[in-house]
Amino acid sequence: MMTDPSGASSPSGTSAPASAHPISPHCVGPAATVALYGPTADLATKIAVGIISDERNSPDLLERWVSEDIDVRRDSVVGEQIRAFQRQHQDRSVVVTDSVIGCPHEEGIDYPEGQYCPHCPYWVGHDRFTHERIH
Repeated sequence: MMTDPSGASSPSGTSAPASAHPISPHCVGPAATVALYGPTADLATKIAVGIISDERNSPDLLERWVSEDIDVRRDSVVGEQIRAFQRQHQDRSVVVTDSVIGCPHEEGIDYPEGQYCPHCPYWVGHDRFTHERIH
């Protein structure tokens, strides 16, 4: 289980990797973004953490942790590795998705551009953010 130093829980019932709060115009220093991906809305098999020095740009650094069979939100080793990554890059704030937001496979890398992932049929016809059926 991932826990932050304060023990605060995220809205999804999992512990946030660090003190999660939105990026504000008054925030000085790098921010971390944390996004969850999985074959269904209930199982996170990939977590991607980006470090952004300027919110107008893409992440300067992006690390991914992947599991084939367990939920990465409940993996204490992954949690420690994420916290170490954040400490190393001295993030000042963290933005975390409150749920799984899509397939863990990458379009154009794991399957052809413009197609649905053949490994994650759940996401065909589901909105990535609301998880509602769209087709």
